[in-house]
Amino acid sequence: MDPLTAWLLIAGLAVSSFATRGAFILFLARLPIPPAVQRGLRFVPAAVFAALVVPDIAFAGGALRLGLDNPKLLAALVAGPVAWRTRNTLATIVAGMVALHLAERFLA
Repeated sequence: MDPLTAWLLIAGLAVSSFATRGAFILFLARLPIPPAVQRGLRFVPAAVFAALVVPDIAFAGGALRLGLDNPKLLAALVAGPVAWRTRNTLATIVAGMVALHLAERFLA
């Protein structure tokens, strides 16, 4: 692909992305959002995070691995309760990484 085509493609994608997002802001900014929708929107970040993380934890090598031989699943099972109990991000990361390291070392 020649450079002109690449830059035109990048510009076109940028314009289309800006137009689709900007349209919502421009046309819907003055409309009141119903309380039920506002309550539902509070869960969007958690849902997006789960959609990004769960497949990486549950699948290994393209196959579903929900057994105790999956180090990432074991680390998540340790980090989850730590996050819930402490509500401390650093403690959760450390607990998950230690569990992952130990699981990879002793399961492999």
